[in-house]
Amino acid sequence: MIAVDANILVYAHREDSEWHREALAALTALANGTRRWAIPWPCVHEFIAIATHPSIYVPPTPLATALAAIEVWLSASSCRAIGEGPDHFAVVKALALKGRIQGPMIHDARIAAICLQNGVAELWSADRDFTRYEQLKVVNPLVANECGG
Repeated sequence: MIAVDANILVYAHREDSEWHREALAALTALANGTRRWAIPWPCVHEFIAIATHPSIYVPPTPLATALAAIEVWLSASSCRAIGEGPDHFAVVKALALKGRIQGPMIHDARIAAICLQNGVAELWSADRDFTRYEQLKVVNPLVANECGG
């Protein structure tokens, strides 16, 4: 299964993004394909926070539009939302200690833990910080020939 990070969702959604075409093509391929994919709940929340933030985008995406985008992605038959499992804290703790994370980096550890707990084989992200979690294969679908999809 592939999981999709918030940055890929934002780039696919925002037409004014430098990476819009590539991200939209990657998500469209997932949504129209048969390979299972997922969006971690923290990435859903982060997508909404970024897309609707008036200091990041002018104009920001209206909340109803951002929520509708999430609904469209989650309605794909091959997509599901994933979240924390029963041993989540133990997994986050191990990742945090091994990755020597601090401060806001805990957010990425949380996403990595959710992915690992839900059997994700690849996390699609343009964020290089995920490479600190060697148990999780990170693929940037915006870079030609890197997409494992």
